[in-house]
Amino acid sequence: MSEKYLTTSNGRKILLNSPQEDAAITAAALSDPDAIPLTDEEWAAVKPLVRCGRPLSSKPLKVPTTIRFDADVLTALKATGKGWQTRVNEVMREYVTKQLR
Repeated sequence: MSEKYLTTSNGRKILLNSPQEDAAITAAALSDPDAIPLTDEEWAAVKPLVRCGRPLSSKPLKVPTTIRFDADVLTALKATGKGWQTRVNEVMREYVTKQLR
């Protein structure tokens, strides 16, 4: 019987279980009374509560973007420490607010 491998994107090979090994693992898991699998109805009840990613915010949505700064400007901004992007946002908000008056 030949062994089967899964090759990852970086070229690493992972030995896959044989069907017999999979059956033995599944049987062992099902025999454990503390590891009873969820039914389809139980999964249906759980899924609406699951949300991936960041939690929803009550603040206005921030949109990711790309902006190009001169190297010295970016270095100076980053040198102000953690939160530099938030401070840039505040400066831009102040500028936009003044321009719209």
